[in-house]
Amino acid sequence: MAETLSKVFIDVEVDSSVAGDAELAKKLEEVCPVDIFSATESGVEIVAANLDECVLCNLCVDAAPDGAVRVVKLYEQ
Repeated sequence: MAETLSKVFIDVEVDSSVAGDAELAKKLEEVCPVDIFSATESGVEIVAANLDECVLCNLCVDAAPDGAVRVVKLYEQ
C-alpha cells in the first residue's frame, strides 16, 4: 500500500492578515506553476498534495505583500 507524503521538503505559509483576500488568492493561483494555491470565495487555500512540487521560483512571494507568503524549506530546519 503506497502512502502519500506531503510537506516533506517544502511548506508554504500565508499570513493570516491576507489569507482571506480573494484578489490575492486569484493572483497566487495564477502565478504558481505547480498549483499550490487555490482561490476560493473565502480567500487563499493551500493544496497540500502539491507542496512538494514547489520549484522555489518565488513567484508567490513576489506577488504578495512583503512577508505575506513564505516558502519554508523543511530540509534546512
